Amino acid sequence: MKRLFVIFILGIYIFSSGTAVFAEEASVDLADQATSAILIERDTGEVLYEKNSKEQLPPASMTKIMTMLLIMEAIDTGKLKWDDKVRASERAASMGGSQIFLEPGEEMTVEEMMKGIAIASGNDASVAMAEHLAGSEEQFVQMMNDKAKELGLKSTKFQNSNGLPAEDHYSSASDLAIMAKTLLKYEDITKYTSLYEDYLREDSEDKFWLVNTNKLVKFYPGVDGLKTGYTSEAKYCLTASANKNGMRIIAVVMGAPTPKERNRQITEMLDYAYSQYELQQRYKRGDLLGEAKISKGSLPNVSVLVEENVSLLLKKGESTEGITERLEIDQPVPAPVQKGDPVGRLYVEKDGKVLSETVVVAETDITAASYWTLMKRTASLLVGKRNF
Repeated sequence: MKRLFVIFILGIYIFSSGTAVFAEEASVDLADQATSAILIERDTGEVLYEKNSKEQLPPASMTKIMTMLLIMEAIDTGKLKWDDKVRASERAASMGGSQIFLEPGEEMTVEEMMKGIAIASGNDASVAMAEHLAGSEEQFVQMMNDKAKELGLKSTKFQNSNGLPAEDHYSSASDLAIMAKTLLKYEDITKYTSLYEDYLREDSEDKFWLVNTNKLVKFYPGVDGLKTGYTSEAKYCLTASANKNGMRIIAVVMGAPTPKERNRQITEMLDYAYSQYELQQRYKRGDLLGEAKISKGSLPNVSVLVEENVSLLLKKGESTEGITERLEIDQPVPAPVQKGDPVGRLYVEKDGKVLSETVVVAETDITAASYWTLMKRTASLLVGKRNF
């Protein structure tokens, strides 16, 4: 396939996505009371600190990060709507641990179920949503493991949708950070994970008060998620997200001895990130980059969008001199094309070395052209007219 290379030399204010290389490895001593931990910047994915981050450990209710990710993907693709009704099965209603006390046959909207998962860590709501999306929790768990494989997670295996103790159910701090990074593509999720309190069944006699299990959403400025976890085996865990000074940081702690220690360690990790680093953003997810030619499509071109935020992570005071940006688009792209299909990549480079790369995608569906359309297009070329 012929390829077109479009190169932008942008001088000093260039920004990257993917795994950046600007920040130096942290030598600080953080997460001293955790079994495992990791600290990353969300847009670039750069690791700012880690401790035993690949170790396979029980994730407890941080499992629900993947559950929420699959729900948000289904909403993004139109498979689910926020006002869809979800019925709780006998099995979903029987879940123990943290719950919103669903009754068998009770219906709630997807939005209400999401509040139950994101705020109260409802095991019953997680299973109800899993069954609604996949037909059974077993099928949903297969979706979870398929998504883990797609994301390249090497230290994760799920046995359920909620994180209740189960044999051979594990993840790692590093994998959870990647799940959180992916989930946060869908910024609407923080409308729920950032709530400290809310209510379900508000207009009924069974009004239920939701209180966030992540107390940092109230007590640390900028924290807007994501998910706590606790079992006797996993101890106290938290995947936290904070958005401050235009920079989103993800911090994961696993195996803390108490909730107080868990919150202290997350707080220190966030403090470290915001005191040492800054982010300069170039593109937001969905920004227009250009067009790609379509071969034998109903339209001759498709707009190209950036799939992820494109940013540059810097140590405070660090220069960006000598950084360049290159957009490489497949030319032409064969029809049919679906919205979101990859059509090229955006590279950030320095002195010929690739620092990062970001997938660029088609903005809309383009169907294959009919035989009659192709004939008219050929005729127009023969007489020197433009494509249509």
